Amino acid sequence: MMQKVVICGVDTSGLPRLTSKENEELMLRLKAGDEAAREKFIVGNMRLVLSLVKRFWSKNANADDVFQAGCVGLIKAIDNFNTDFNVKFSTYAVPMILGEIKRYLRDGNSLRVSRSIRDTAYRILKVREGIEERDEEATIEKIAAVMQVKEREVVYALDAISDPVSLYDPVYNKSGDTLELMDQLFDESQSESIWTERVALREAMEKLDEREKRILLLRYYEGKTQTEISAEVGISQAQVSRLEKNALGSIRKEIS
Repeated sequence: MMQKVVICGVDTSGLPRLTSKENEELMLRLKAGDEAAREKFIVGNMRLVLSLVKRFWSKNANADDVFQAGCVGLIKAIDNFNTDFNVKFSTYAVPMILGEIKRYLRDGNSLRVSRSIRDTAYRILKVREGIEERDEEATIEKIAAVMQVKEREVVYALDAISDPVSLYDPVYNKSGDTLELMDQLFDESQSESIWTERVALREAMEKLDEREKRILLLRYYEGKTQTEISAEVGISQAQVSRLEKNALGSIRKEIS
């Protein structure tokens, strides 16, 4: 698969390259209904598809089929692209192309959900709808109780029919302002309390003398042993140990 140059009858080495200006001009023309401009724009952006297809060369999939799926994503991106958004077409197109390729790979996977599990999942959805119509929260426990099945069976069946989503999938779109799934994710390592602690730690470090500061950097950022530090700094291992303890004590006092 890696050795292919011709994919879907297209000589990829001969694909044209379009400048940003050419892309913008062709996009305006094709949006105005110019079919020749549309065809030229599609061919001119096949290199983008090819660059993304290469990511999936390790997968057990036919190169022609993956490339075709990517081209479907490219065409969908062209049809849905809004020139008023002030966004580069490639920025908009990449998630769509990747999504189409991943969808093809997922649908073509040998793993299939059995009919019985699907039937169970659809009955769960119907029960959940009935519970919600009574203005009640449709919890796993309630659904399992109504269906007289184990809770894990409810979870398993629902997981089986759920499709993976992209971080770039839009969850809200109004007046051109698109909110993507990744915008809703919270990184606990960057929470306000962690950020405050880091600021306090940095300020406490600044109050140490240069030798103490260097010892802590070598010890905790570069992972060196006290013996290695003593050789580098030019003092005994016992002195390194004492200075390290003093520095840590000063920091604890500052941030406590």
